[in-house]
Amino acid sequence: MARMHARRRGSSDSDKPAADEPPEWSDIEPEKIEERVVQLAEQGHDPSQIGLKLRDEGVAGVPVPDVKAATGKKVTEILEEHDAEPEIPEDLRNLMERAARLNEHVEEHPQDKQNKRARQNVESKVRRLVDYYRGDELDEDFTYSYETAKSLLD
Repeated sequence: MARMHARRRGSSDSDKPAADEPPEWSDIEPEKIEERVVQLAEQGHDPSQIGLKLRDEGVAGVPVPDVKAATGKKVTEILEEHDAEPEIPEDLRNLMERAARLNEHVEEHPQDKQNKRARQNVESKVRRLVDYYRGDELDEDFTYSYETAKSLLD
């Protein structure tokens, strides 16, 4: 499938192994994994960072290759159960940070037409995601603007 604002296709991602259960060498109790997930979230890590930390560092020195295979729940589901989920979804937050950086750059360099276009594209993606999340993860009356993004990100 082609990219949203470019006329090229993206490179393929690697596929996850088709294993339904965790490997034998990773026999950690699901409760311990959930505790570690909540602990990392309280330290300020995003769900994707939590997965990487569990893969690299693990729980009690034993790596967790796949949280969903080990616990039966995704990282975000675990965070929702323990009321530790972020206030705005991670993908939306990352796009808002990018839009804020581009906006600051364009204010500093008003002649930079390439980055003006990039800002328009990113803000378009942000608005689409806001429409998608409105009502579930975001308030019904939430609208995106640079000021609201700055206040949420600070």
